[in-house]
Amino acid sequence: MFRRLIPLAALLCGCASVIQTAQVPVPVPVQQPVRIDQAKPYLDDLSERTFRFFWDTANPANGLVPDRYPSPSFSSIAAVGFGLTAYPIGVERGYVTRADARGRVLTTLRFFHDAPQGPAAQGMSGYKGFFYHFLDMKTGARSSNSELSTVDTALLLGGVLHVQSYFDGADPQEAEIRRLADDIYRRVDWRWAQNHGAAITHGWNPEHGMLPYDWKGYNEAMLVYILALGSPTHPVGADAWAEWTQTYDKSWGRQYGQEYLAFPPHFGHQYSAVWIDFRGIRDSYMQAKGIDYFENSRRASYAQQAYAIANPMACKGYGQNMWGVTASDGPADIVIADGARKRKFISYAGRGMGGEATYDDCTMAPTGAAASIAFAPEIAIPAIVDMRNRYGDYIYGKYGFLDAFNLTFDFDVKLANGRRIPGFGWVDTDYLGIDQGPILAMVENYRSDMVWRVTRKNPYLRAGLLKAGFRGGWLDAAQ
Repeated sequence: MFRRLIPLAALLCGCASVIQTAQVPVPVPVQQPVRIDQAKPYLDDLSERTFRFFWDTANPANGLVPDRYPSPSFSSIAAVGFGLTAYPIGVERGYVTRADARGRVLTTLRFFHDAPQGPAAQGMSGYKGFFYHFLDMKTGARSSNSELSTVDTALLLGGVLHVQSYFDGADPQEAEIRRLADDIYRRVDWRWAQNHGAAITHGWNPEHGMLPYDWKGYNEAMLVYILALGSPTHPVGADAWAEWTQTYDKSWGRQYGQEYLAFPPHFGHQYSAVWIDFRGIRDSYMQAKGIDYFENSRRASYAQQAYAIANPMACKGYGQNMWGVTASDGPADIVIADGARKRKFISYAGRGMGGEATYDDCTMAPTGAAASIAFAPEIAIPAIVDMRNRYGDYIYGKYGFLDAFNLTFDFDVKLANGRRIPGFGWVDTDYLGIDQGPILAMVENYRSDMVWRVTRKNPYLRAGLLKAGFRGGWLDAAQ
């Protein structure tokens, strides 16, 4: 099993470059209306099953969520952030009581508040307020020599700030949640993570110091900069946002009929949007382009669908209702002759739309389309329904969609993950927390705006957006 120890944006360096254009685009027209009542049974079932992944698999003693399940696994701090986001959804949907969710959140925040921080290579959970990418499920100490991760800490903090704003009652436990969340966020030393000028590093490890890569757009790390800008204790300067966006033009252009800011794996368009309602708010870059980041993600979803329909890799099953190439598990690390074509398969990769250069090996992760439901429900819901109806016997289980499947991979070879079903292809046997979380949150954002409504109230996220230069929409209305 390939462990996700390398930041995905580093794997994709240079892959997102597209043709630049100065033409101001117009919004993508909606293909057809979708009635919520038609999809309700599917979304109800998917939402509750996906919620149960977090509720059932988290360690009740410390709140840590496994990176994957049921395979034995360390905890992913990003999965914990998605878990914290899941618990209020469970309250609103009636899956658990507010008191039970409050207890689970308190257990989780107390662990991260008190977990050991320091420069030692072993026995620590974090340093300078950041946390290691992977933690031992029982002890909470650094696992697998993983890196101190700025982006995974940001995804954890997305959940921490979500529960800070959701649990707003007078109950002493809710007051403690708000205080712990405040302490955890304020402790993060974002300035320390600026290793090369204004840019923020991918991470640090005690053996070799700062990682050589910095986060520069466009990818999943937008939330890193917004949180760093919004900090009341260790904020980065406004020049950090300029540093993040100064590489945007390399990614702006036209692909598969859409003009947008591109990133090949679809999760890059989804992660920050789990918590931030980008509808109607723009920074200076998007202001000049005439759209917002929500519209950008919608165009990315349509481009993904068009890519699947064009199907340049001749992948079995790709089409109008099977799209959304993104990071996921895969069957094996092997090159196999498939007729006249040699195919390179990968066990875990930051897969993306665009062919071999962007690691498309015909592996499809349902989270690619399902977590795009808030951007483009008219194409995401048919994909959710069709994948479940056609392949559900193999790819849909106790906790919703298994991580990935590959209809092209039907080879009798040693596998790194999952199982081969002769005549069908390869199917993963694990659920991954970082793919489950966006499905649950974005289904809820589509149905009720719940995650967005809650985080719009958070003063730190608001401060970060304003300092980055975002204006308009709900940001102006709330002032």
